[in-house]
Amino acid sequence: MKISPIPENEKERLAALQRYHILDTEAEKDFNDIVDLAAQLCEVPISAISLIDEHRQWFKAITGWDIEDTQRDLSFCAHAILQKDMMVVSDTLKDDRFFDNPLVTGDPNIRFYAGTPLITDDGYTLGTLCVIDRKPRNLNAHQLNYLRILAKKVVTLFDLRFNISQLKETIQKNSHLVNLVEQARAAIISVDGIGLVKYWNQRAEILFDFTNEEAFGKPLKEMLQSQLTDEKILTISKA
Repeated sequence: MKISPIPENEKERLAALQRYHILDTEAEKDFNDIVDLAAQLCEVPISAISLIDEHRQWFKAITGWDIEDTQRDLSFCAHAILQKDMMVVSDTLKDDRFFDNPLVTGDPNIRFYAGTPLITDDGYTLGTLCVIDRKPRNLNAHQLNYLRILAKKVVTLFDLRFNISQLKETIQKNSHLVNLVEQARAAIISVDGIGLVKYWNQRAEILFDFTNEEAFGKPLKEMLQSQLTDEKILTISKA
């Protein structure tokens, strides 16, 4: 058995993997559907979305094999991430990298493997979408193309999942800021570039006797006239 070399950009690759915060997360239907579809299209018993961590191969989704991870040294996918396109092993017993691999000589008795790299937009390979059979075989051109398409969909889902997570964090931070502004003991007013009110807080409503809804979009100077003093307003910002 030959252990896969470490990619030259391994440090950056691992950082790219970590930024997705996907390792050790719960199963998700969208990913499960992809491996089920890959197995059906390629007519194989096993398919997986495999992510290569520093010391292990972890499966975000897998069908046909009841396992969560393996040692990285045993992983076929650790070899596949070194390639820009699909790695196909038609018969593992005829390949000097894998013929004595414990995953070949024992459960799940891998005899055929095809893995398509999961490559991010900035060029880092996180793992693979792979299909496995217990007998030697090949895939036809259509099946190979399906795997490439599905692999791109996996990366798209990773990006979507990451963007939603970032959006939730932004909303939470902004909600905290809004609470601070609303609870401030001084009037806080925001105006646009031509002096129209975009927002003011509860303290401003009390001091100037206009609700935020009534003030929105109206000229600040006309509304406040002589009431506008430094003592009454903590902040006026242009946005």
